[in-house]
Order: sequence, then structure tokens, then C-alpha cells
Amino acid sequence: MKNTEYVLMAAVLNLFDGNTNVTTDAGLSVENKTWFTDYLIDMAEPELVHGQVSQKRQVPKNNGKTVEFRKYSCLPKMLVPLTEGVTPNGQKLNVSNITVEVRQYGGYIELSDILILTAIDNNLVQATRLLASQMGRTLDTITREVLSAGTNVQYAEGQVSSRSELVGGAESGNHYLTVDAIRRAVRTLKVMNAPKCRGGYYFGIIHPDCEYDLKNDPKWENVKTYSDPDDIYTGEIGRIEGVRFAESSEAKIFAAEKLASDSQTLTVNGAANSTNTVTFDGGTVAAGALVGRKVLIGSTVASVTANTTTTITLDKAVTAADNAVIYPGEGGKDGRDVYSTLIIGGDAYGELELSGGGAEHIVKQLGSGGTADPLNQRATCGWKATSAAVRLVEEYIVRIETTSTYNDHIAN
Repeated sequence: MKNTEYVLMAAVLNLFDGNTNVTTDAGLSVENKTWFTDYLIDMAEPELVHGQVSQKRQVPKNNGKTVEFRKYSCLPKMLVPLTEGVTPNGQKLNVSNITVEVRQYGGYIELSDILILTAIDNNLVQATRLLASQMGRTLDTITREVLSAGTNVQYAEGQVSSRSELVGGAESGNHYLTVDAIRRAVRTLKVMNAPKCRGGYYFGIIHPDCEYDLKNDPKWENVKTYSDPDDIYTGEIGRIEGVRFAESSEAKIFAAEKLASDSQTLTVNGAANSTNTVTFDGGTVAAGALVGRKVLIGSTVASVTANTTTTITLDKAVTAADNAVIYPGEGGKDGRDVYSTLIIGGDAYGELELSGGGAEHIVKQLGSGGTADPLNQRATCGWKATSAAVRLVEEYIVRIETTSTYNDHIAN
């Protein structure tokens, strides 16, 4: 890749050289465009952790804005003995079609003529690297959000039944990720007869903060010690209890972001007795700033439907004493950040392939802007990708929600 890159860098150095009197949309040659599109995808792939065990489909051609995945139901056991000379009744495949809407995403960088003329580095290659990272993180997040919205949820080791009850940072009773939590998730997949993924293991996606809590277990096997180091997942760090884990800082965090511009929490100002409107103080809040947010008051999680600078209106009634703390409600108990660790079986979800038309590298050189750029001062380099992701079998995806020893209050 390196030699090819440097040769091509020399070939495209003059792509943006100088101004031209010709207004044209001509950009890269067909060969260079293909190379840069492939380069864009290659550079983006390290970011695509969440799509590694999905069913893949090509971008549909002339088939509307949806892509179709097929789900096959298991056949029942055949417990009736065969009768000699009698042919039993045949069976039919039970196929369910699951469709998902295809959507496009993209971004671009503007390059000025001064930057192009004076820069030491090849701007096109550098821009493509940055855009590839952006594309990879964007598409990975789209798939992550689909996976993280699944209904098969396990809260820590099963000690609690809701996210808002998860404890972290306490002297005892913390709900951090443990090997027992992994075992329970694996047991759930096995009971549902979820097929294994690569190498006969289930696939896990873990945040570095939770990896820190898990790797201390003596059963943890680091990827560097594998006796079969071939066919490693992107980001793979190790395995335990039948799960091979890939680490990603993009693993979902249900973060408890601060409620006020100058405070993580608020306090109840005057007791609230089974009311939907609560008066608060303890921080500076703009009118309407909390609409759509969740708050945790006592043991009740409620959504904010309206707020002034001193009151919040909730979608359910709450009861709270004067000076009771109002925590962000998106996370765990006392506003603790909650982390998602996904344990996934085979054929659990589907998404589109990037290759074969799923992603495109787009260059508009100086002079291609027409009357919108009369002095040929701007060129652009961008990407456009088609994406779709869907959960196919809910039972084949377990989302373990836990707290961590870390608590940064940063959503991703």
C-alpha cells in the first residue's frame, strides 16, 4: 500500500496546481478515482467494529430505497418414526422478509487555493485519511445505534431490573462488568440456539473502561497469546467464556450529561407531592434546554416535556422532599454513566456492504464551482456512503448494561 500511495501522491500533486480558466467538473481519472475510493474504504475499515459479524448485502440497484434481508425459521423436530414404504409429508421453508430503508450520509472538506499552493503535504491524501476516519466512525455509529436499541437486555449480573438502579463508585455493591455477567449472556444465547460466529465463539464489543474491569480475571486470554492467531477481528483484544472481544471507544455509553450549564445535578426547591411540575434550583438552566432529557428523582425516571429557568414539567408525577437531588436520568443510579457491552451470535443483524457502490470518494478541483466560485478559490474532497442496518433476530443479541470504575459523563 505504501509504495502505491507514494506513486499516486506524485501523480495527483498537480491535480489542484494553479488556477485554470476552464470551469469543469473534471476531477480524478477513472483509475485514480477507483484507487482513492478503495483507499477511503481501507482507511475507514479499522473504525467499523460494530459491523464485523453482520449479514452483508450489496447496495440495491434500481430497487427503490429499501434493502431486504431474509430470516429463516427453524424446522421442528421429527419425532414420529417413519413407516416402512410410506413417504412422510414434506416441509416448507418458513421465510420472513425484513426490509430496512437505505439512507445516504456524507461529508466533505474545502481546500482553498492558497492552502493548495503553499502546503508541503499532499492535501488530497491527507484529506482522504481524515474523511475515511469520519466515514468509518459515522457508519459504525449508525450500526451501533441499531444494535444498542435491541430489547434483549441484561443489567449487570441480573441483580437489578432497570438502568436507573445500576450502582457505580460506591464502597460496595457496584454493578461493574464481571465474568459472571458474560457467562449469563452466553447462557442466554445458547438457550436460544444462537449460532456461533468466527472460530466457534460468540462476538463481543466492549468499551475500554469496561475492559479494564474484565481483564483482571485470571481466565482472560489475551489475543497475543492465541495459539491460533489467524483471522483476528478488527480491534480484538482477547477472549473469555466463549466470547471473542473487540474493543472500541465507540461502544455505546448511556451517559448522564450535566443538567445545568454549571452543574451536573439540580435540587428540588420545595417539596413535590405527586406532581408533574417540579421547582428546582442549584444550577443555571435556559428555558427549553431540558426538553427531551430524562431526569431521575428518587427512584422515578421521567422525561422532561417543558422547562423554564426554575421549573420542569414531566411526563409523569413524582414525589420528592425539599432539596432532593435531581440527577440526569439517561444513566444509572445517582447519574452514573452506564456502558453497553454487546454479546452477539451469528446472523443476528444485517447491513450494507461498503464495497460495490456503498461508498464513494468525490473530488471537485479548483475551477469546478462555476459562478459560485468565480475566482477558482475552492476545491473540495468528500465522501458519500449508503447505509442500512437492521436487527434480524433479537434473541441473538444480548446487551449487558453495567457501570464502570470510570465516570466521565461523556455520551458518544
